[in-house]
Amino acid sequence: MARVDVVMPKMGESVMEGTVLEWKKAVGDTIEQDETLLEISTDKVDSEVPSPEAGRIVEILVEENDTVDVGTPIAVIETDVTAETAPTPATAPPAAAAEPASEPVAEVTPEAEPAAKPAAPPIEPAPTSQAASPASGGARTEVVMPKMGESVMEGTVLEWKKAVGDTIEQDETLLEISTDKVDSEVPSPEAGTLLEILVEEGDTVDVGTPIAIIGAAGAVAEAPASPSGDGASAPEPYEKSYSAEVGDTAAAAPAVQEAAGAEAAAAVVASQDGPSGPIPSRDEAGNVYSPLVRSIADAEGVSLAELQSISGSGAGGRVNKDDVMAYLETRGSASAPAASPTPAPAAAPATPAPAAPALAAPVARQAPAAPKPAPTPAPASSDSAGERVEVVEMDRMRQLIAEHMRRSKDTSAHVTSFAEVDVSGLVRHREAHKADFQKREGVKLTYTPYFIEAAIEPLRAHPLLNASVEGKRVLLKKDYHIGIAVALGTKGLLVPVVRNAGQQNLTGLAHTVADLAVRTRSKKLQPDELQGGTFTITNVGSLGSLMGTPIINQPQTAILSPGAIVKRPVVVETEAGDVIAIRHMMYVSLSYDHRVIDGSMAASFLAAYREQLEAYTVDTPLA
Repeated sequence: MARVDVVMPKMGESVMEGTVLEWKKAVGDTIEQDETLLEISTDKVDSEVPSPEAGRIVEILVEENDTVDVGTPIAVIETDVTAETAPTPATAPPAAAAEPASEPVAEVTPEAEPAAKPAAPPIEPAPTSQAASPASGGARTEVVMPKMGESVMEGTVLEWKKAVGDTIEQDETLLEISTDKVDSEVPSPEAGTLLEILVEEGDTVDVGTPIAIIGAAGAVAEAPASPSGDGASAPEPYEKSYSAEVGDTAAAAPAVQEAAGAEAAAAVVASQDGPSGPIPSRDEAGNVYSPLVRSIADAEGVSLAELQSISGSGAGGRVNKDDVMAYLETRGSASAPAASPTPAPAAAPATPAPAAPALAAPVARQAPAAPKPAPTPAPASSDSAGERVEVVEMDRMRQLIAEHMRRSKDTSAHVTSFAEVDVSGLVRHREAHKADFQKREGVKLTYTPYFIEAAIEPLRAHPLLNASVEGKRVLLKKDYHIGIAVALGTKGLLVPVVRNAGQQNLTGLAHTVADLAVRTRSKKLQPDELQGGTFTITNVGSLGSLMGTPIINQPQTAILSPGAIVKRPVVVETEAGDVIAIRHMMYVSLSYDHRVIDGSMAASFLAAYREQLEAYTVDTPLA
């Protein structure tokens, strides 16, 4: 049998270690490829880690709450266990192998039901063997949340374009997703039938999480599954521990009263005050609750109002597992003092079924304490009564942009320097050539290619501006991959990257910029086109701004911002002396990381950049 090491994954460019939060599988358990193996935490994200192979867990090398470096082995999986598991489903019909994966399950389940719980495991190996070899005829293909950028760790399902039971062609659009960097349509990896949708619209899940299952053409869709999909195994360890501690509340209430008195009975009654209904994946206020959070809330009887009162520590203020567990600890300790002064009454065991009435007589003086476990729902907003205020929830892109901007400020010591540039020659050059250029090349000649071309030589002379900082090391980049900020109306902006800008002339840059801008606004960008930039230019002048103080695009060290080009009277030196003339003037700003770049270097870069821009004349060849 082959032994496969599972290692601590790298969850971001600057993430060097991770902490094991919870193992979803134990030694000896079988696991399918891409099924959740454990949950980890880094300083940037909490994430579920899928299994790289199908097989059996033979060794767990790192305990829960241990922190280890990226790349450290954390578990060992034995593959090639099909020989042991294949004979198990003796009750499966021999012809089932030729049928789609969903059909044998549907046929075997009714026969196995009378045979008690051990009948459940034999059903599993049939889909497992098929999933392990998708190249075979009746394959079930998992569609996972794609990675849409180097630092993107999760995505939100905006809209499913297909429903369960629909047929779909390979590369046909299956759904639309959103991340902090891009909204994108996700094509189907295979042709066939959509058998399951595992993640609902509005749900946010980690990259690599299964979101749908596609079967062979003509396959019959299974009964609708929980939106958590394979993630349903995630709440299982929690439910087991919950049962061990509390058990079934309806059956355990009399025993708890006899063993521990009124205090324990009060705790059981509190847990029976469950939610008024199922917890939605997204409530009316726009709060998102993951499948794991919803399963814990259901098991512990936490209502939607209680979840809304919890201050979330996850991305965008979301409530995560740790927040719920911390709340439950506080909730439990808050209910205990209310019941502890109550003496254990002799009459209590005589009426164990109606737990609440049995407690009513001995705790009559403390009746107001009973509702404590269910806190008052938080108000929709903290605005004073009578104010004319409209509450607008941030969309996901705006929340994550806010987080990235704040993180950039926390990471780099920002300083901004300015220069004034006379771009009269550049304006005349563009006006003289733009009509012929568009006829010849098929794209418009905008100012952005000029701004990129003019930056290359100053960057060569000032390598610290085309660099990144990693701990106490500065990484000087030898290629010039220039990010250009593209506004998406009022929704936000994306920064696609012009690769190898130092190797392109003005015409090549014009084509690249036009192509990236069109595909950014039409959601056609590829993931790698949003990552790997070494320096960024954001043209705030195209939006009418005179100047700006942009925030550095991490992990870069500088960002350049040309402002609006305006006509102004300025003093011009001539052979005849100083004269006042009307010129096209532009402010340009440079924000830089003061950890590695000083003001003198920034000023030197801006002087070189000004010289490049002012060197354009109407006679400059258009290469």
